[in-house]
Amino acid sequence: MDALFTSTLTVTLAEMGDKTQLLSLLLVTRLQKPWQIIAGILIATLLNHGISAWFGSWISQFLTSDMGQTIINTSFIAVGLWLLIPDKDDAPNTSLDKYGAFVVSLVLFFIAEIGDKTQIATVVLAAQYQSFLWVTMGTTLGMLLANVPVVFAGNYIMQRIPFSLTRVFAAVVFIAIGVYGFF
Repeated sequence: MDALFTSTLTVTLAEMGDKTQLLSLLLVTRLQKPWQIIAGILIATLLNHGISAWFGSWISQFLTSDMGQTIINTSFIAVGLWLLIPDKDDAPNTSLDKYGAFVVSLVLFFIAEIGDKTQIATVVLAAQYQSFLWVTMGTTLGMLLANVPVVFAGNYIMQRIPFSLTRVFAAVVFIAIGVYGFF
């Protein structure tokens, strides 16, 4: 259960102010089909994070305990610093619109997560906990916790909580966890 909770919290925080929240807002504004967009986010995340968690679980067999802990702590600090770098505000590819909200969301979210901090965090968490299932479930839940509210209340949220504030808050939490792990 620790793997589930930590994975959920880690990805939820990492997603605050991330490009996928902007993508959620753009998709719901453009396509206006929230349930199809959420289904696309769910499937894309399960696929992307499932592959990442499998890789992390596999690679953990080659790491010693001390080596793994150092990599994990350093990764938390690196993700925290990465959160301080604003994402580019790229508009979704309009040529995909003809495929419907579900397919567009699935494709764009899967692509957006390749090499993203949450994908890297998923690999690291799976290596730490050696649990493909719980980490995949936790990171997927975290992705949904961060993006579903944006899908349903995007304009309202954007007017009241600036992305820059959430990004800095999440960065501080990640850096603190990483530093704490060294002691």
